[in-house]
Amino acid sequence: MTTDRFAAILLAAGESTRMGSLKQLLPWDGATLIGWQVEQLLSAGADDVVVVLGHEADQIRPAVPTARIVLNESYLEGRASSLRCGAEAVSDATDAVLILSVDQPRPSWLSRLLIDRWRQTRAPIVSPRFPRRFGHPVLVAGALLPVLRAVTEETLGLRAVIDRHLAEADAIHVANEKVDVDLNTPSDYGAALGSFQRGEWRIEPNHSS
Repeated sequence: MTTDRFAAILLAAGESTRMGSLKQLLPWDGATLIGWQVEQLLSAGADDVVVVLGHEADQIRPAVPTARIVLNESYLEGRASSLRCGAEAVSDATDAVLILSVDQPRPSWLSRLLIDRWRQTRAPIVSPRFPRRFGHPVLVAGALLPVLRAVTEETLGLRAVIDRHLAEADAIHVANEKVDVDLNTPSDYGAALGSFQRGEWRIEPNHSS
């Protein structure tokens, strides 16, 4: 019996301009945001977590001792450059890879649902569908690693990869939209942290798929 191998790419190279401080090092559940997210990805079933750093990499590096770190020296070019960098570091033997930005913290149960769904369908793309929109993380089949290694800002990066395979893509419906957060500003962070601390990020017992 073969064992599927999963990787995760955590994009964490940005400058955190609107936050006013490094998002990666924001306090979260007794750890840093980046450290917590690495642990969640590992707990979900990722065999290898690749963290892409750029801005202030030396300051952030000590917060991620349980992951492989790659440095994107071209991070100012945009998110696509970090995705390329992360995809290059992922083994060709990987069956599927989770892609997530550090300012989109997600609990392990959500990534685990994506992995379980991919095991059932082997779809090229699996993403969560929240009540208002599709969201993150996105799980991409390992067969698309060469495509991820060639994304550019001009071709809309991961968005273009998803659109190209939309007809074959799959989604899991997630009713708990409390976990669908983007931490761009201090108010975003405060609201998301408060929701997390109130226990609103727990998986709902009647989630649909």
